[in-house]
Amino acid sequence: MAKNKTVPMRTCIACREMKPKKEMLRIVKTAEGDIFADPTGKAAGRGAYICTADACQKKLADKKLLHKAFAADVPEVVYRGVEERFGEK
Repeated sequence: MAKNKTVPMRTCIACREMKPKKEMLRIVKTAEGDIFADPTGKAAGRGAYICTADACQKKLADKKLLHKAFAADVPEVVYRGVEERFGEK
């Protein structure tokens, strides 16, 4: 018999909807304080997830949601990096 594998779900920090982890982009904050987009989803550190919806991408930068998710000042370059990742998808 085949085992039923559960699909890992994560919550988008912009729209607050639960979606499959593979459909989202992970942004990670390492123990050293570095913050970057993690397309592999495997980097060590605290992760925050954003879905691919245009409205969520806009809300991420407009409301500075990464500041809230990581309780830290996030450089503007990180937001631009996330926008570039969305452009690749």
